[in-house]
Amino acid sequence: MTNERLETIQKRIVDIKQELLNIGEMRPGSLTRQYKDPKSRAGPYYQLSYTHQMKSRTDYVPRGAIPELRMQIRNYRRFKSLTTEWVALGIEHSRLKMKLARKP
Repeated sequence: MTNERLETIQKRIVDIKQELLNIGEMRPGSLTRQYKDPKSRAGPYYQLSYTHQMKSRTDYVPRGAIPELRMQIRNYRRFKSLTTEWVALGIEHSRLKMKLARKP
């Protein structure tokens, strides 16, 4: 069972690496619509808020850039999800190998 699980983990890690190669452009953050006058919802504009190198930032986004920016944010979230899964699998893989090494 343990050897089968090790193989399954290794296959999934290979799949994750392949997915990471195909991600494309990415950017962290969240895109929100703001209003110059929130009460009457007049003067809408978009802004991107994110943290990079422990600094919070906000960028104003032109309307024409919104579809591409949304794709970049989706790609970044997928990247984070895949790398988190990869780390968890790496930990499990390491523990299983140590467990097998202890068995006579």
